[in-house]
Amino acid sequence: MTNSSAAARRFERLAATPLRTVGPASGLGLGSFVASLRDLGAHREMLGLLVRRDLKAKYKDSALGLFWSLARPLMQLAIYFVVVGQFLQAARGIPDFAVYIFAGLVAVGLFTEIVVGATGSILSNSGLVKKVYVPRELFPLASVGSAIFNFGMQLIILFGATLLVGAFPWHVEILYVFPSVALLLVFGTAVGLFTSALNVYLRDVQYLVEVATMVLFWASPVVYSWQMVSQLLGPGIALEIYTDNPLTLAVLGFQKAFWVAGADAVQPDDLLLRMLVALGIGLVLLFAAHRAFLRLQGDFAQEM
Repeated sequence: MTNSSAAARRFERLAATPLRTVGPASGLGLGSFVASLRDLGAHREMLGLLVRRDLKAKYKDSALGLFWSLARPLMQLAIYFVVVGQFLQAARGIPDFAVYIFAGLVAVGLFTEIVVGATGSILSNSGLVKKVYVPRELFPLASVGSAIFNFGMQLIILFGATLLVGAFPWHVEILYVFPSVALLLVFGTAVGLFTSALNVYLRDVQYLVEVATMVLFWASPVVYSWQMVSQLLGPGIALEIYTDNPLTLAVLGFQKAFWVAGADAVQPDDLLLRMLVALGIGLVLLFAAHRAFLRLQGDFAQEM
C-alpha cells in the first residue's frame, strides 16, 4: 500500500512538471535567435567538455603533448624568416623582421584554425548529431574554443620574441590587439558557422575552405609589408579593397600592437575606425550566418 501511494505521488509530481520543448528553436525571427542563445547558455558545460575533448584528441598518444602547439608556429617562423626574410631579402626593408612576420602569422593562424576546424566539426561529430540533441552550434563553437587556446600559446611565443629582440611592446598601441582579435573571432566564427552547415550537404566545401584560407594568407601583409602594396597599387579603389579586408586589418592591428620597430612605418589612414566599421559589418554577418545555420541544420542527421 505504501509503494502504491509513493508511486501515485511520483505520478502527480510528473504530471505537475511543465513540459519543455527539446530541439532547435523554430523560425528565423528575433525570438528564435534569443531562444537559441538561451539554449547555448544552458549547454555551456557541454561546450567546455567539447573544447577539452578536441584538445586532448589532437595530442592523444603524443609524447610531447601540448608542446606541438608551440613547435608548429616556431617552425613556421623559422621557415619564413630564413626563406622569405633572408633568401628572398624581404627582411632588408623591415626591421625586427622576426617579430613583424610572427605577429602576422599568429593573427592569420587564429582565423585559419577557426574556419578550417569549424567547417569539419559537424561531420566529425556525426555520431552525436544523429543520436542525441544538443545545439548544433556547439560543435563549430568548440573549434573556436580550441583555436583560442592554441592562439594563447602562440601569443606567449610572440611576447617572448619581442623580449629577445629587446623591443617589448610597452606602448599604448598594444591596445590594438583587442579590436584585432575581435575581428578574427567574429569573422572566423561567422564563416565557420556557415561553412560547417554547408559542408554537411556539399563535402567539397572543406577542401574549398583550405584553398581559400591559403589564398587569404598570401593576400594579407604577413610576409610582405602593406607599404609595398600601397606603392604597387597606388591610391585608389584597389588599395582600399585590399586594406579593408578584415584579415588585412587584423594583421595590421597585430603589427601595430607588437612590432615596436615599425612605429614610424606608413599605415593606412584611420586604421582604428576601419577596424570598428569592419567589426560592425562582421557582427551583422555573424547574425546572418547563424540564421543560415539554423535553417540548414534541420536535415543534418538525414544527410549523414
